[in-house]
Amino acid sequence: MISESNHTILVIDDVPENLHVISELLRPQYRVLVATSAQAGLRIAGSQPTPDLILLDVMMPGMDGYAVLAKLRENPATRDIPVVFLTALAEAKDEEYGLQLGAADYITKPIQPALVVARVRTQLEAKQARDWLRDQNAALEAEVSRRMVENDLTQRVTIRALAHLAEIRDPETGNHILRTQAYVRHLANSLKQHPRFTATITDSYIELLARSAPLHDIGKVGIPDHILLKPGKLTPDEMAIMKTHSKLGSDAIEQAERDIEIPLAFLALAKQIAHWHHEKWDGSGYPDGLAGEAIPVAARLMAVADVFDALISPRVYKNPMSHAEARDIIAAGRGTHFDPDMADAFLAGFAEFVVIAEHLREVA
Repeated sequence: MISESNHTILVIDDVPENLHVISELLRPQYRVLVATSAQAGLRIAGSQPTPDLILLDVMMPGMDGYAVLAKLRENPATRDIPVVFLTALAEAKDEEYGLQLGAADYITKPIQPALVVARVRTQLEAKQARDWLRDQNAALEAEVSRRMVENDLTQRVTIRALAHLAEIRDPETGNHILRTQAYVRHLANSLKQHPRFTATITDSYIELLARSAPLHDIGKVGIPDHILLKPGKLTPDEMAIMKTHSKLGSDAIEQAERDIEIPLAFLALAKQIAHWHHEKWDGSGYPDGLAGEAIPVAARLMAVADVFDALISPRVYKNPMSHAEARDIIAAGRGTHFDPDMADAFLAGFAEFVVIAEHLREVA
């Protein structure tokens, strides 16, 4: 049931007598506005608040009703106002044409008062239902958007919290996860137009990559302190245990995937990075001795970022290298440790890597 007094009806007709008859018929129930020309009708229709329904004469001088309807549909402020044509044209083809243009209904002249009142009520009730549904949809979309933002933030915070677990075990890494995340993003962006990577490195892939990158060393939480924090060189047995951190990390992520039972693209990338970022282009890396293209792109990108940051960062077992020394080591590893094109992209963008390193350097 509509609330009649709250609805406004605009009647556009060039014959004053017609306006008078329809106004007298509708005014007891509705607020009625009138216009004797197409231009005046368009001006009133576009004013706020807009009318809830327009009764529009088809045959008017200058601009006919069809042209007025087209103008109403072009204007975002008036495109959703239902329009009922008033016409003396009784041919079916005329009515069909008007409905094709977007008219809601037709009322033929001479008008029948009861029919006019009934059709006006029907159109207003339909509009009220559409408006309610639109408002409900808008509210639902806003809630979905809010929850998506909240879920995204929760996901990012959770990733950062998990990554910091590894930092807590190895406190000297400090801003390592932030730097490697920034390195990987920059390196991926520099390669997304490269013919070898255009199919893989898209903008969405880069976002997932950056989100996944902080989990690359999550497996270190499973390495004993006497090995992880040892100030000297590791023995072969200790090194073998240290190398298990890559599989420990990917296993933990895989278990998380099984627990949630819903595949998440960023977890798939995180698992690749954690498991294979210590593989080398020539197949001499670990844990699986993968070589070349068999190493996932995400892991190859992380290999460059992780090695560069490890070289320039202090550790309990070594002093930091200069940026230039680290650059030379990356260059020397081109085609052996690192994907040649990724090494080239690193060298070409080396200045930006230095900027990132300095911006996120450790604070004593």
